[in-house]
Amino acid sequence: MKYKRILLKLSGEALMGQKQFGIDNNRLVQYAKEIKEISESGVEIGIVIGGGNIFRGVQAERGGMERTQGDYMGMLATMINSMALQAALESVGVDTRLQSAIEMKQISEPFIKRRAVRHLEKGRIVIFGAGTGNPYFTTDSAASLRAIEIDADVILKGTRVDGIYTSDPEKDTNATKYDSLSFDEVYDLKLNVMDMTAFTLCRENNVPIIVFNMNESGNLNKVIKGDKIGTLVA
Repeated sequence: MKYKRILLKLSGEALMGQKQFGIDNNRLVQYAKEIKEISESGVEIGIVIGGGNIFRGVQAERGGMERTQGDYMGMLATMINSMALQAALESVGVDTRLQSAIEMKQISEPFIKRRAVRHLEKGRIVIFGAGTGNPYFTTDSAASLRAIEIDADVILKGTRVDGIYTSDPEKDTNATKYDSLSFDEVYDLKLNVMDMTAFTLCRENNVPIIVFNMNESGNLNKVIKGDKIGTLVA
């Protein structure tokens, strides 16, 4: 295996599967089986999942709600997704721990770096919920921050598309894919890989990012082995 410890970033929207809203159980089970496969090969796995399938802070602003309130609602949405993923992983026999940036002692541990690392060393999958615990930060920022804190080798950003393109491939049929990019190239070309805060954290701490299609079965395992899947930013 090319990577010993990873931070897997999943979008909330990816959990919708074919639905317009909420969680598709079939997609959840698919993810759980693929994550189990790489866990059994000895890879240590931290996971951050978004909440966009349930609620986003920016939605709240459009509806006239205060952004801070909306962002906290978004953090709770990530906890719903995190609990769903935890249940799916445990249903296929994987030992997991859920840690939250906001204290919710009935359903999760508080995020404590040393405890998280200990869980990883014992082979448990750690899901990090509630973003960074602060408004105005995305779950991309949470993924970057947690990756740095647990000393992950790489951030694997699982999306619906198979890498980074010159423009949105779902809208532009002429969009071409990059196999690899430097951090500077992403800045210069103004490519939307992650939000700028998250991206800058990765750049300053030399954490590579691989953007790949998580919905294609087997891709996660291929990325872990070092196959040329998706787009590498390093």
